[in-house]
Amino acid sequence: MKDTLVKTDFDLPDQTNVYHGKVRDVYSIGQNLLVMIATDRISAFDVVLPQGIPFKGQVLNQIAAKFLDASADIIPNWKIATPDPMVTIGYRCEPYRVEMIIRGYLTGSAWREYKAGVRELCGVQLPEGMKENQKFPSPIITPTTKADEGHDENISKEEIINQGLISKEEYEKIEQYTYALFERGTEIAAQKGLILVDTKYEFGKKDGQIYLIDEIHTPDSSRYFYADNYQELFDKGQEQRQLSKEFVRKWLMDNGFQGKTGQKIPEITDEFCENVSKRYIELYEKIVGEKFVKADNADVAERIKNNVTSYLNHLNKRYLI
Repeated sequence: MKDTLVKTDFDLPDQTNVYHGKVRDVYSIGQNLLVMIATDRISAFDVVLPQGIPFKGQVLNQIAAKFLDASADIIPNWKIATPDPMVTIGYRCEPYRVEMIIRGYLTGSAWREYKAGVRELCGVQLPEGMKENQKFPSPIITPTTKADEGHDENISKEEIINQGLISKEEYEKIEQYTYALFERGTEIAAQKGLILVDTKYEFGKKDGQIYLIDEIHTPDSSRYFYADNYQELFDKGQEQRQLSKEFVRKWLMDNGFQGKTGQKIPEITDEFCENVSKRYIELYEKIVGEKFVKADNADVAERIKNNVTSYLNHLNKRYLI
């Protein structure tokens, strides 16, 4: 679709490298900074879909920025500034090669495994007799390895430590941060009439200290239910009203695609992209509690380049050393 940003190819001041991820393009600036651009690409089942989603990047970037600010008292984070609606500039940290997924409810991929008979997930024993979308007695952490390409793989706490991916001491600190961040996110969601169902956090290290990196509590990394009729729908065994990317996954599954070898991505229409865009904007307005203001996307790439270049040119050079 026009006015969506699905690819970047910038030459920024003091740029040393660029990494194109599934959704984000990350530019290294000097030795200490990263410019993270949230594009309008959308991925599901670890596959990037061929069409961009209008304003998706702006939604992701602005939600993440607000939640990074709202949790900075719990753990330091990588964010320095957001010079453009789709861009965050922050500290370069050495990332841990593990994503911390925390689940408050049995849903999504965890439910699909549970329904298939699995009763242990990432070393965590799951109770018998649970139903889809049921709340766990307490949140569980189900980590995955962090893959540059392809599928992330489930892994247990014991395997992470035994393989030397993270030391026992640092893993336990990250575990504490994960629970605290989820509690904060749950509180903020509840104030807006939402349930934070599950989410994932990524951590890195800078100057010997653990930092929260990447995004936080966006619809790409989190799932929300509406709180007002959660119990009624659960009691009736009906689908929950939710704000997340799960509806995209379900649409793909209904159309015969789960990212498996030989499967073809179904046709992505402009109408479908507009509907997805509306869902992302709905989540922004619900979770942030503010009207979403669409940025001028007439020439979005030029706008981003100008805003980022201007910021970097005026940035204190100490950040770049």
